[in-house]
Amino acid sequence: QVQLVESGGELVQAGGSLRLSCAASGRTFSDYAMGWFRQAPGKEREFVAAIGLNGAGTYYADSVKGRFSISRDNAENTVYLQMNSLKPEDTAVYYCAAVFGRVGFNSYDYDYWGQGTQVTVSS
Repeated sequence: QVQLVESGGELVQAGGSLRLSCAASGRTFSDYAMGWFRQAPGKEREFVAAIGLNGAGTYYADSVKGRFSISRDNAENTVYLQMNSLKPEDTAVYYCAAVFGRVGFNSYDYDYWGQGTQVTVSS
């Protein structure tokens, strides 16, 4: 089992920045690719970003490319999502997820999920 705990979500004005963190425990963190997903009210959960085992490969949804950056610290068992130039449409609950081995781009690719952290961007 992998336990994931997200933090860092809050209310921010449009144009602002936030950094989300996701702390992992339970298994060898470096064996797992990590992803961030988000779900807005009334919408399906959508892919935001993903990072490979050693951080060499990073992947982004078109909607966040150039504004968000995913990174990981395997020594600290933590994955981050730096979010810049935030827009009201970024408002959602953000979830981190873990999958053994290869990166995935769909929610069904992932085995473990955190409880989510709320990000609200005001206009």
